Amino acid sequence: MEVYFQVITDAEGLQKACDELRNSEYLGFDTETTELDPYRGDLRLIQLSDGKKTQVIDLKFFAERGDLRTMPDLAPLRELLSDKKQIKIAHNAKFDSKWVRHQLGAELNGVFDTFLASQLISAGDQDRRHSLADVAQFFTGTELDKTLQVSDWSLSELSHSQIEYAARDAAILLPLREQMAERLKSDDLEKAAELEFECVMPIAEMELNGFYLEKSRWREQLEKVKVAQAKAADELQQMLSAGVAQASLFGRSEINLDSQQQVTDALLNLGVPVPATTRGWQLQPLAVEYPQVAKLLEYRGVAKSLTSFGENILEFIEPKTGRIHADFRQIGAPTGRFSCSNPNLQQIPHDPQYRRCFIAPEGRKLIIADYSQIELRILAEFSDDENFIKAFVSGQDFHASAASQMFNVKPEDVSPEQRSFAKRLNFGIVYGIGASRFALMTGIGQTEAENTMRQYFGTFRGLDAYLRESGRKVVTERIARTASNRMMRLRFDENDRQQVGGARRNGINMPIQGTSADILKRALRLLHDSLRGTSAELVNIVHDEIIVECDAAEAELTADKLEKAMCSAGKEYIKKVPVKVDVTITGEWAKL
Repeated sequence: MEVYFQVITDAEGLQKACDELRNSEYLGFDTETTELDPYRGDLRLIQLSDGKKTQVIDLKFFAERGDLRTMPDLAPLRELLSDKKQIKIAHNAKFDSKWVRHQLGAELNGVFDTFLASQLISAGDQDRRHSLADVAQFFTGTELDKTLQVSDWSLSELSHSQIEYAARDAAILLPLREQMAERLKSDDLEKAAELEFECVMPIAEMELNGFYLEKSRWREQLEKVKVAQAKAADELQQMLSAGVAQASLFGRSEINLDSQQQVTDALLNLGVPVPATTRGWQLQPLAVEYPQVAKLLEYRGVAKSLTSFGENILEFIEPKTGRIHADFRQIGAPTGRFSCSNPNLQQIPHDPQYRRCFIAPEGRKLIIADYSQIELRILAEFSDDENFIKAFVSGQDFHASAASQMFNVKPEDVSPEQRSFAKRLNFGIVYGIGASRFALMTGIGQTEAENTMRQYFGTFRGLDAYLRESGRKVVTERIARTASNRMMRLRFDENDRQQVGGARRNGINMPIQGTSADILKRALRLLHDSLRGTSAELVNIVHDEIIVECDAAEAELTADKLEKAMCSAGKEYIKKVPVKVDVTITGEWAKL
């Protein structure tokens, strides 16, 4: 692929280039940087292509004359990148927008992200690859040579090959967008794509903002966990010693508590009817009757905490900011849910002792808001079940209201056991559990579980009909969609009952969980726009929860904006059921 380009190194050339580029509806946009992290490197090149000519702006020559964020010479470039009407086509636009925001002080608007578009079009196909080279090859048949991607972009003078490579990456994006736009339209994914593209800048901002972790509190918590682990290990060894086959001449017999086989053998020798695999949810019902199982689950819990959330978390604190800047992937799962790494802030334990370590610095507050039972409200909306909707509209405790209808008692007469049963079924239904799984979850017999579920679906007949029809449709059409029309293709062997059952469960869950993700992403864009010009900054998200940090003086106003943004986003997708958001103003990531 040949490309015509010119290098821009001065204000006059930049003004002229921007004037030319402003006439194009679409611009290929890319950057080259000296590092992957904007806090640790420099933005070297910005490439903008109108399809005929590519302008390669070498920022080294501008940086030599002052601060890029405030330099008047770069004003035309900032205006071009911020223009909402002119579409900037980028591959993994979050990366480029972070650098532009941090080092130029410009907000990237009007985004078409070929990386996100590729993920949407692949519809959950785990075998598809989404690098620019792979996507270009797949959609345009163009082979891109990426060998220069890891070349030294900090050189005082870049080679002709480096410049040409950079220009080509921007130029390929225009024909690539044409092909992908057609596919998005034919697959009815345009609405989902717009949702994703508009969420790029809010996530880029959040990653730049970072989340403040108080080191001393974290280390204090780790010491408590180490003590708890040692205590749990000692008590578990004592409980299991009688079940260890070999005798010991020097006191109690001990085993490797992290060996599943050794632990299983010891439990079986003690008469505990453990299943072949000792996963947590399978052991949970046994914990009520067998204290050894309860202690094993306690030990595993603290051991996992130390492994996943130990001293290593502190290594992710950026020295320049004192904050953790995690990596969030917008389409981290086929449902559209986010995933997170370096570190995974979405997996921080709910235990307040962990979360209280994430705080607002002095003079600041955290605003924590989460959707109340959003997936169940989506399920009520989709199923159009009169009783299910009524349970929400009443404004009463939803699980108690559901139990009231299910067991035919007054809401005030619902027992804790009845509410617990209804709650587990309410959430379990979202994930397509059957009677066997419900029996394991609750510790009741198979027959009682079947009768309870029959009673449940007898109460919520519309819900039962919706789930049956959704399951049938998914198996027949092999496609599931969210409210934004995000799509997941289901791949399974129709002659394998287990695969068909799994596909049915995934197909039922995907529209619900995926629509929850759609709502969160819409809320993030609305919130981003409403917080512009204030002290408030988005610092973290966890599925249905948003955390914002702001000056203490603006806490009430920010809380109001956050609640309004989340409710407005929910109401775009949920019409028949009220959307409820719980908001807390606090100094630490723990609800009061």
